[in-house]
Amino acid sequence: MRRAYAVLLALCLAVAGALATAGPAQAAPQTVTTGTQFTDSAGNPVHAHGGGVLKVGSYYYWFGEHRNTDNTFRYVDAYRSTDLRNWEFRNHVLTQSSASELATANIERPKVMYNASTGKFVMWMHKENGTDYSEARAAVAVSDTVDGNYTWQGSFRPLGQHMSRDITVFVDTDGAGYMISAARENYDLQIYRLTADYTGIASLVADPWHGGHREAPALFKRNGVYFMLTSGATGWNPNQQQYATATNIAGPWTAMTNVGDSTAYGSQTAYVLPVQVGSGTSYLYLGDRWGNSFGGTVNDSRYVWLPLTFPTSTSMSMSWSPEVTVDTATGSVSGTSATYNTLIARHSGRCVDVTSQSQWQGAQLKQYDCNGGGNQKYWFKSVGSGSYQLMTRHSSLCVQENANTVTQENCDAAAAGQQWSLTTTGSYVNVVSRATGECLDVNSASTANSAAVITYTCNGGTNQQWTRGT
Repeated sequence: MRRAYAVLLALCLAVAGALATAGPAQAAPQTVTTGTQFTDSAGNPVHAHGGGVLKVGSYYYWFGEHRNTDNTFRYVDAYRSTDLRNWEFRNHVLTQSSASELATANIERPKVMYNASTGKFVMWMHKENGTDYSEARAAVAVSDTVDGNYTWQGSFRPLGQHMSRDITVFVDTDGAGYMISAARENYDLQIYRLTADYTGIASLVADPWHGGHREAPALFKRNGVYFMLTSGATGWNPNQQQYATATNIAGPWTAMTNVGDSTAYGSQTAYVLPVQVGSGTSYLYLGDRWGNSFGGTVNDSRYVWLPLTFPTSTSMSMSWSPEVTVDTATGSVSGTSATYNTLIARHSGRCVDVTSQSQWQGAQLKQYDCNGGGNQKYWFKSVGSGSYQLMTRHSSLCVQENANTVTQENCDAAAAGQQWSLTTTGSYVNVVSRATGECLDVNSASTANSAAVITYTCNGGTNQQWTRGT
């Protein structure tokens, strides 16, 4: 008996040892909802705004801004994931106490790169004094481990003279490191080669778009072609993103070309992540929908992740998808195709509308003149058994029945108050709540703009009959 026990114990220890050294299990495909505020494994908001992602081993590490309520610097946070959907908080890798000049500061767009020669992880970022944007400095911090405490190396203007605001970094296939930053009050976008240890500026390589007024750079390389993706400089408000290409990082670069819609789907470029497995690589756009653009703070910001596609070797395309499926085991990134409909009340001819195009949870639905806005468009997403969630196009929140109101809330497929069925009455439909069996209704059959949309006992009234428009 003792011998059998000893053999069993040895076998268990061997299996445990193998599991301990095997690393994380291969990730399954995951679906990410576009335009939402992510949460980590503990249920807390992911604060990785203006950030970037670095893959180390089987993990993707996501670094970004975590600010105080007045928008000044609090932390650079680090999270990790194997599947790009489930994020584990790792550390406040840079804090206000990391250096005296960080006690009151703005730290924006932190990006981390790994130097294979030194074995160090190097963070570059944009640094300001916390009061205004007069410093326009780049800054550097280093760490021996990817999610350890980063040691502040100081802030400066590149080559002692150039302003430096929005930045990104890039490691080329030959190991050379580059930093790209907006200069001259954001009218220039400059490419710098870094020193061998990536902690300093070696030279100015190019200033290809002099006077272009571009910011939010993201640089990546695909099949020998460099792509530079940027936004216009319009503060927190989204605008038309553009890109340029080159076959040499020093140029010549092409002129900027539009990509996506006129607001980058309500976002600004943060980073482009290559999702690579073997010879298969997909490219994922990571954008910020800044909270400041809809009445909040940076910490209220949402994330817009979308697949990038490449019609030719030197052209790029980006289209809206309400959900993105990422498979880090195969390197596949794909968007969900969705049809959006308006809901037009039969009695009034007006559309179900999210008040004031609000991005916030709890915003009430009312009827308003149909105008084609994203706050009047809904994706009827099937959740099975003939039920649908109604996901709003502009906010990616879901229509929810409450006791006295109908609002938009964070989507929860298990919430009965977010599940609706459709019954047909001639050429019209009734939208029926699974939770109560009541019908979507315009209060008191009002024909006026801003009349509340509620649920009420189904009664055949024309204020409960809807046309699904396009």
